[in-house]
Amino acid sequence: MDLLLDLVAAAPRLLAAYFIIDEDNMRAALARPWVAICSDSEAPASEGRFLAAPTHPRAYGSFARVLGHYARDEHLMPLPEAVRRMTALPAETLGLHHRGRVAPGYFADLAVFDPGAIADHATYDRPHRYASGVAHVIVNGVPEVRDGTFSGRVAGRALRRGDA
Repeated sequence: MDLLLDLVAAAPRLLAAYFIIDEDNMRAALARPWVAICSDSEAPASEGRFLAAPTHPRAYGSFARVLGHYARDEHLMPLPEAVRRMTALPAETLGLHHRGRVAPGYFADLAVFDPGAIADHATYDRPHRYASGVAHVIVNGVPEVRDGTFSGRVAGRALRRGDA
């Protein structure tokens, strides 16, 4: 216990990868319609100083893995259901008003992807690898990714429960 406390005190950004869920448990969880899909990882760039920092593969491939592997390839849920569980369900659960749906009066947060091409590529050995199959990303109505290339614009902002 002393060693753990010493590590946390010396490195406040201490990271750890836990291997506590197997594929059967993952499939069982994803079979439940109330299970939202998210990631607890940061979204680092795969260039420059970020490459020196350790990260979990989910930082780059969490959503693409669900859309490509679990929804498309393994048929654990229809693709629209996977999208709902990444968008509307978390927004409703967290009380994020006017988020998570394509509807009048809602913020324009959209990801345009090819269902046949979406795939994750990050691994534990090579975690800094972007997913493929995403063509465009629009955040708050601002195109941030066009034809797979980052525009340099950053329109996102931190949200809190009840934010509009």
